[in-house]
Amino acid sequence: MRLRSHGRTPSVGKTAAMDVELHVIGRLLAAAALGAGIGIERETADQPAGLRTHLTVALGAALFGVVSTLGFEEFRTTQRAVNIQYDVTRVASTVVTGIGFLGAGMIFRRGDVVHNLTTAASLWVVAAIGLSCGVGDIAPAVVAAVVLVAALVLLRWPRDWLHNHLSREDEAVRILLEPGAAPEPLEAALRALEHVEVKNLNVEKQDGAFVVAAYLEARPHVRLRERLSDVARRDDVRTLVLGAAVAPD
Repeated sequence: MRLRSHGRTPSVGKTAAMDVELHVIGRLLAAAALGAGIGIERETADQPAGLRTHLTVALGAALFGVVSTLGFEEFRTTQRAVNIQYDVTRVASTVVTGIGFLGAGMIFRRGDVVHNLTTAASLWVVAAIGLSCGVGDIAPAVVAAVVLVAALVLLRWPRDWLHNHLSREDEAVRILLEPGAAPEPLEAALRALEHVEVKNLNVEKQDGAFVVAAYLEARPHVRLRERLSDVARRDDVRTLVLGAAVAPD
């Protein structure tokens, strides 16, 4: 009887499996590292979603990518009798939808200002980076992470310069006068603010006192809140509230 040698088969199988596992671990670690790099920048900018959030999103997206590409290998078959189909793109599309809900939950509006929009966008990109690492395309993920960090860091100075030199600061203000104080002197004071234009002004009465609601727009280089600090210190002003919506004409 001739014996068949199967001595190498188990070791070869174990080696191949180990190589796959190491490759998967490398994908996950790459996604975590790239997500952490972007999260550190958001952390230094004092954003609500920082290091841990970005790392977690990237790692989770990478794991979804691994599952979509390698998690269904055991179901592959050449037999037509077994009617099993799977599509690796379905998991990716689900990740995109899910991260959209997560990013939308971070965005909120206070008055006319929208907050956390950039951080929500960075989470969206981090999910794509993690998914790219998960499916094995680490090089594009690295390039995307480098470009994103460079944009978040280096574009702060152009943004601040444009805001300080070209953009106009506007603010809605609601001023409650002391009982018995007439609104005309305050109206004159608002219109006399240097380099500040009164776009709209309304006067109403509340509990026997006048309330002046105005929408102001300042020229570039002018700090509107600093100009309004002089108005808030007037003797005929009880309270001054910023952000009370007054529609401009």
